[in-house]
Amino acid sequence: MLLFLAKLPTQRRAWAVLTLSCFALLLTALYFQYQLGLEPCVKCIYQRTAIIALGVAGFIGWLAPQRMLARLIGYAGWLTAAIWGWRIAAEHVAMQNAKNSWFMVCDTFPNFPSWMPLHHWFPSLFAAPGQCGEIDWSWLGLSMPGWMQINFAFYTLAGIFIICARLLKLRRL
Repeated sequence: MLLFLAKLPTQRRAWAVLTLSCFALLLTALYFQYQLGLEPCVKCIYQRTAIIALGVAGFIGWLAPQRMLARLIGYAGWLTAAIWGWRIAAEHVAMQNAKNSWFMVCDTFPNFPSWMPLHHWFPSLFAAPGQCGEIDWSWLGLSMPGWMQINFAFYTLAGIFIICARLLKLRRL
């Protein structure tokens, strides 16, 4: 099992699974937004950005899985986006579960860097008209950010397990 996990990062199909799973989550978010009419808030948009970053990291790994540099960039992007996404999702869940949501306020507009205002360039993907504290949808007792927190935790743990397996079994990244 450890050897299987250690060899995964050198195979294109493993990186493709990461990329395609992120693409599926992005399509799901767009379905909820445009077909079900659920407006994303700023925290939702940040989580969406983390999913896109995860997908980009997977795509970089997919391009050249035999090259260590591509794998290192892929690992770094994978873990950074997954941990950042989990943190944003955890904050979002805390906002939704706060007893007094007046003290838990999110920004009105996404705070992207001035050199990359994604909400201006791609408003259909990155505009945030919704409110962070509202729970518009839930399934099995968890709201959307709760499910995203689980997704990001899975991505984080999978990345850690694969990197550790590679280091333990093959003694290299």
